[in-house]
Amino acid sequence: MAIHLENEFTVPASTDEVWEFLLDPRRVAPCMPGAELTEVVSDNQYKGKVHIKMGPVSLAFNGDVDITERDDAAKRMVMKAKGSELKGKGQANAMIVSTLERNGSGTRMRISQDIDLSGPLAQYGRGMIQDVSGSLMNEFADRIQADLSRGKNGAAVAAPVRKKKNQVSGFKLGWIAFKSGIGRFFKKLFGKDGS
Repeated sequence: MAIHLENEFTVPASTDEVWEFLLDPRRVAPCMPGAELTEVVSDNQYKGKVHIKMGPVSLAFNGDVDITERDDAAKRMVMKAKGSELKGKGQANAMIVSTLERNGSGTRMRISQDIDLSGPLAQYGRGMIQDVSGSLMNEFADRIQADLSRGKNGAAVAAPVRKKKNQVSGFKLGWIAFKSGIGRFFKKLFGKDGS
């Protein structure tokens, strides 16, 4: 299943600060829900794991991320990511484009993803994956903000925002999936969905 996702959010930091953050996989990985950095191969290539639980389905992927384009002046980065489900049931490939632009005193981050899924994740459908992705991006934005706040304010802020583990809550994703499914059902029932 091929899917295109667009997300954007604003963080209260300069574009230079956010760009510096994005170039450091050791800072980015803990901010991505469910992600774990396992190896920095080079400045442009990383290896990691992602654990996702959606309702009764728990998935773990080993993956590689390659930065294929990087424009420091325009604050634009293109990455290719590919992952294989550890039990051999599925694959995920993605082209991810991240851009930054000044937004008042903060920075707007836009993330465009073209994802190709096979295996268990593909059964959930576009609507649910878009809803879950939006929730994960919101959590990613919150974690970036916490990371950048620690950088400005030092260790005094670090303790309250530290999380036990970098994992995705299965209940949380299951609830999001349930709500989005019910919402789509009623939209179709009452004819408010254009499909």
